[in-house]
Amino acid sequence: QVKMVESGGGSVQAGGSLRLSCAASGYSVISNCRGWFRQAPGKNNEGVARISGSRTYYAASVKGRFTISQDNAKNTVYLQMNNLQPEDTAMYYCGYCSDVNADSFSHWGQGTQVNVSS
Repeated sequence: QVKMVESGGGSVQAGGSLRLSCAASGYSVISNCRGWFRQAPGKNNEGVARISGSRTYYAASVKGRFTISQDNAKNTVYLQMNNLQPEDTAMYYCGYCSDVNADSFSHWGQGTQVNVSS
């Protein structure tokens, strides 16, 4: 069974940085597109970033601050998050997507918590 394993979350002050990692377990590749979405209490899920080959997508709320990348040899996707703000506080999940322009995910993992204090 294919599943993602997210890691790298933590607690930082506003302006700080974190790098999230997403390793795919299992032997099947569901899609060439992978990405991150986040879930904050009382808010709808928000697709944060997606990558497929050289194509990327960023939500307007994170554009210019977050960078998604992938290491195909390690089957791992990363999310570098800079200049974090309190509104970035959420549980971050990684999953497969059908396309960088499609805001839906599958096979997400247990998530990793990001807390940003002011």
